[in-house]
Amino acid sequence: MLGWVGVLSAELHFPDAHSLKEKRMHVRSAKDQLRNRFGAAVAEVDHHDVWQRARLTVAVVTREASEAERLVADAERYLASREWELGAVVRELVSLDD
Repeated sequence: MLGWVGVLSAELHFPDAHSLKEKRMHVRSAKDQLRNRFGAAVAEVDHHDVWQRARLTVAVVTREASEAERLVADAERYLASREWELGAVVRELVSLDD
């Protein structure tokens, strides 16, 4: 068994952000929390120059498929519970045995 990778790609909307600086504050907070709470690797992958939108991709690596699925679902719930709006979400589970 080589392990599993859970991937979450999430579109975020920041209706209260009025500048790139405000948006980056939200993105930094989200990335830090995802790393600390879920042990995830996180990157902002789209909408870098748009001040009310961001797309984050989150990845977790685990021994068990169920653990990867749980962490990705928990990360999505976390993002949905914050002061920004959660838009389109894509989840994927990848087996490293393939």
